[in-house]
Amino acid sequence: MSETESENLSVKLFKQHKHARETSTIVGSVNQSPNGVHNALDGDSDNSWYRTLRRPQWIWQGVDPIDMEATLARIAGSDNNRSNETLLDTVVGYRPGNWSYEWTQGGMKHQKLAQDCEEQGNKVEAAEHWLRACTHFSIAAYPHLKGDHLSLQAEVLANKAFHSAIEKSPYKIKNVVTKVDGKPLEGFLYLPHTDEPLPTVILSGGLDALQTDLWRLFETYFAPANIAMLTLDMPSVGRSSHWSLSEDTSKLHQAMLSELASVPWVDHHRVGCMGVRFGGNAAVRMAFVEQNRIKSCVSIGGVLHSMLSDMQRLKAIPPMYLDTIASRMGKSQASASFLTQLQALSLKNQGLLTGRKTKVPVLAMSLEGDPVCPDTDNQLAALYSYGGKAKTLPNKPLHDGYHRIMTEAVKWFKDTL
Repeated sequence: MSETESENLSVKLFKQHKHARETSTIVGSVNQSPNGVHNALDGDSDNSWYRTLRRPQWIWQGVDPIDMEATLARIAGSDNNRSNETLLDTVVGYRPGNWSYEWTQGGMKHQKLAQDCEEQGNKVEAAEHWLRACTHFSIAAYPHLKGDHLSLQAEVLANKAFHSAIEKSPYKIKNVVTKVDGKPLEGFLYLPHTDEPLPTVILSGGLDALQTDLWRLFETYFAPANIAMLTLDMPSVGRSSHWSLSEDTSKLHQAMLSELASVPWVDHHRVGCMGVRFGGNAAVRMAFVEQNRIKSCVSIGGVLHSMLSDMQRLKAIPPMYLDTIASRMGKSQASASFLTQLQALSLKNQGLLTGRKTKVPVLAMSLEGDPVCPDTDNQLAALYSYGGKAKTLPNKPLHDGYHRIMTEAVKWFKDTL
């Protein structure tokens, strides 16, 4: 795609959205009392932003820290109308100061650098810039709420950038498609090489992330360990947007697991599952419902039980998270009845973390003081798994949390796969 074509695409995509609904008004939990979080898995939220700012994660994904602070400063300093004057990232319409607008500009910058590298025949550097463009566009769409038109446009750009990147990547990245309820479900399979079938980990992030955000996990951790990685969006986000989140959180993962049996590069006797936050719920569920086909499981800060069944804990989470969960479940607002329905998603309430043990070894990890996943949740997962283990890692220094967790996870997979 030439530079003018890609610029035209962005102009065309966003042109009619000067008056798009502002993200924080779509579900509207901001009218509840705001609560701050501060941890390495979620980033930090304070009461002046609607979105939780994931600084450590975004830097780790390749966003330049200086560019990031400049982008946030432009959003914070904007004089344009906000839907909520107390929240900096609620500038209405696609214009300077609007969240999608400012992060899309950063994506365009990397897109231009990628095209320049291509012209100079530098494929590896071009791929890196395309991935950075993809990350910026994905952040422009964050937290990916249903009915957020600006978010959907930014996701289109993220997908285009991702496909441009994988064509030039030094690794083999294949898309794997299966059908669920007659609709196509798509994941990406990252392979360190194609010389032989490889142990493979099915991986999902939280409810407010796209699977294309996860590529660096492969590059930094799985590829050096000679493990393939298959990414999958959680229900109702990205490429899984046809399905709503329900108590059957692992439905899409099970369909993809069946599909992997026919993929020649995957050693389907050595498949593991890993998830972050709600992805952890799906991964642990897989360890129970697919214990004859799954060999190993890792949950990172998994939403397994406590947060889903403890009203006080639920009310203490930031409005953006409530909005995201409601959006994934197909609800237009985070009402009291919706909060009660969440109890059905608890793996303990489903009878999985109370009955017979699974033979799949589960490693359940979180960082100290995790507001979403207390030690008791991890201990439950470990207790009902033969060879299971619960681990709480220090949460300082903040920026290092991801690295410590992933080092442990990959070691676990090397031992158990």
